[in-house]
Amino acid sequence: MRKLFAFICLLTLVLGVQAQKVTLQDVANGTYRAQSIHGLKPMLDGEHYTQISPDHKRIVKYSFKTGEEVGTVFDVATARNHTLKSFDDYILSPDESLILIQTETKPIYRRSFTAVYYIYNVKNRTLEPLSEGGPQQVPLFSPDSHQIAFVRNNNIFLVKLLFGNSESQVTKDGEYNKVLNGIPDWVYEEEFGFNRAFDFSADSRMIAYIRFDESQVPMFSFPEYKGMFPSRDEYASYPGAYTYKYPKAGETNSTVSVHTFDIKSRVTRKMNLEMDADGYIPRIKFTSDPEKLAIMTLNRHQNRFNVYMANPRSALCKTVIRDEAEQYIKEQAYSDIVFYPENIVMMSERDGYNHLYLYSIGGNLIKQITSGRFEVKEFLGWDQKTNVFYYTSNEESPLRSAVYKVDGKGKKTKLSTRVGTNNALFSKNFAYYINTYSSKDTPTLITLNNNKGKEMATLMDNAELKSKVANLNMPTKEFFTFKTPDGVELNGWMMKPAHFDPNKKYPVIMHQYSGPGSQQVLDRWGIGSFGDGGMFEAYMCDKGYIMVCVDGRGTGGRGAAFEKCTYLFLGVKESKDQAAAAHYLSTLPYIDGTRIGIWGWSFGGYNTLMSMSEGSGAFKAGVAIAAPTDWRFYDSVYTERFMRTPKENGEGYDAGSPIKQAAKLQGKLLLIHGTADDNVHFQNCAEYSEALVQANKQFDMQVYTNRNHGISGGNTRNHLMNRVADFFIENL
Repeated sequence: MRKLFAFICLLTLVLGVQAQKVTLQDVANGTYRAQSIHGLKPMLDGEHYTQISPDHKRIVKYSFKTGEEVGTVFDVATARNHTLKSFDDYILSPDESLILIQTETKPIYRRSFTAVYYIYNVKNRTLEPLSEGGPQQVPLFSPDSHQIAFVRNNNIFLVKLLFGNSESQVTKDGEYNKVLNGIPDWVYEEEFGFNRAFDFSADSRMIAYIRFDESQVPMFSFPEYKGMFPSRDEYASYPGAYTYKYPKAGETNSTVSVHTFDIKSRVTRKMNLEMDADGYIPRIKFTSDPEKLAIMTLNRHQNRFNVYMANPRSALCKTVIRDEAEQYIKEQAYSDIVFYPENIVMMSERDGYNHLYLYSIGGNLIKQITSGRFEVKEFLGWDQKTNVFYYTSNEESPLRSAVYKVDGKGKKTKLSTRVGTNNALFSKNFAYYINTYSSKDTPTLITLNNNKGKEMATLMDNAELKSKVANLNMPTKEFFTFKTPDGVELNGWMMKPAHFDPNKKYPVIMHQYSGPGSQQVLDRWGIGSFGDGGMFEAYMCDKGYIMVCVDGRGTGGRGAAFEKCTYLFLGVKESKDQAAAAHYLSTLPYIDGTRIGIWGWSFGGYNTLMSMSEGSGAFKAGVAIAAPTDWRFYDSVYTERFMRTPKENGEGYDAGSPIKQAAKLQGKLLLIHGTADDNVHFQNCAEYSEALVQANKQFDMQVYTNRNHGISGGNTRNHLMNRVADFFIENL
């Protein structure tokens, strides 16, 4: 009887495990999303780091040596003079005596937001408002920790902590849709990837800032409705409109200039910068020398990058570094540049691959730090005491990344041991680093290591997620390569149903992004269309589909020639490669080549339309979400980086326009777009759908009210996923 009972229990357990399936509500809710550690910041002593507690009520101090909690730096329960229940983020002052506590965060665009900040005194545990004048943007401590500058309503303000937190206004000409001081305009924020455009000098006596005059930039407007989640009651009867400055390809950009403000004398100076009138200033940064302000510029074609050293008082500017490319300079040249007292470390693709270069502070090239047929993905720092450089690269495979160090003599050592995707954050003294690892089968694993690579502690292993996933009908994940008719070898991943039968013929759904420099085929947990280990794919696999992704030409990780071969003709080679992938898949004995679908979001949606219109009829059905449909509608910085202007390259714009190819569309199509997309405007969807109507092409369309480029909020994401799944189930 006991044996029978045990067998029944075991059978129940097995059947229970087998019965668990991924639901689309799970995917929308992030039920199987890997946990990470947030707000992690190394401390000055090199032996400790801080991070936000999971409940966002404390800032906790940990030991780099053991990973153990050793104290609390801030706690809402013990801080005085406040009514806060939790907080969103924090900024440590340079001397760590003060902390800016971020609350009431309200997003503006992708990287910008307003928030209400409080100054916390670590010693006496008091909390006081940074400013009583309204929410702030991008606050920054001065190097001596005695001042805080921030932006409000497009103007820079300064709070002097040694003078009773007295607040003064640095700039006064800031105005919405006209002038921005110290914060970037929409296109700079989106395409140059930053949200603060001011800095303090090393001696804390001056502030330098970029001024954006966008008064001549064309306006763009889209309607706003009452909607739900959130509900805009003011638009209950009549719609409203959101209007902002958005420079499209070939149109007028903001006029940019660099200014310095002398805090003591209150004198403002404009730097005498010799640059093209239509050029860009993607970064400014004070060096450790208060007389040297680094100003980085690009010409409008973005193929010439200059680093100037400006004297903030005399306003004289001198070129110290120039880097040029035939097509364009990648963002890492200015986003990852680091200034040391006597040196500059920067990235360049001048030898065909992204590598590190060491310059003197005066701009003389000392040496190329890394070299080879691989890409440096991130510069992690330079320990000047030991003359050792730390970085991550994909030396072993374009699909993977590892942590390395190289000394002054060129001796290279691999520090990370696990095969997959590795990222690192080093302590201030480079004695330790926190390694974040994942692979296609392993969710995020965060470990503490010494600078020889030895693991000392595990900080997070996502054991609960691994246990959940173990009870699911997860698909098998495989990488593959194949050669296109053009002789190009491409990388892909494939997910097969858990109970895959090689004797059956399966329909295929291909997901891709395909944008310049992007990579979807990577050995990481983020594999899959929603970056969650392939849970949407697991749902579709369970419905009897094989899920596939292929990185075509133009994607990253394989050097400049592979990435930049799509220059001036976006969408042409990318779509040919997706069609070639579909044809390759149709040769496999277990795939039904007459039932292959394709989908994607943003550039992936664009390339879905291009791939369904390239002429081979490779795809029976496709879904294009938030897709650009003519590059003339998209922003100047991104589009011209790869296409130049419509006036210069009309042929390329026409060849890469789904609207121009509308009559060639083959297969069933579902268009999805949000009406409040500030990035890829709904205009793209409206104009493309009209082109399909006039070409007598039937299609389906799903519009989401008041949704931006991410299309989420309330039940929106769940509805979208069901719409995509049902469309493919119906048509494949």
